[in-house]
Amino acid sequence: MFSQGQLIFAGLFFIAFVIAVGYSYRKDIIIHRSFYKGNYKVLIGFLIFIALLFVIKIFFKH
Repeated sequence: MFSQGQLIFAGLFFIAFVIAVGYSYRKDIIIHRSFYKGNYKVLIGFLIFIALLFVIKIFFKH
């Protein structure tokens, strides 16, 4: 499906991308801590909302 060169390029690109994202996050970690306090609450609320949608779907399916 993919040539060996394409797979090598994809692998190297992925590794470089992960390194760049990690470096960027490390560089801005102080800013993230001050501006995004409490963002885990939004994530938990979103996950609860998605779980609630699944429960409603299962409930009305039966």
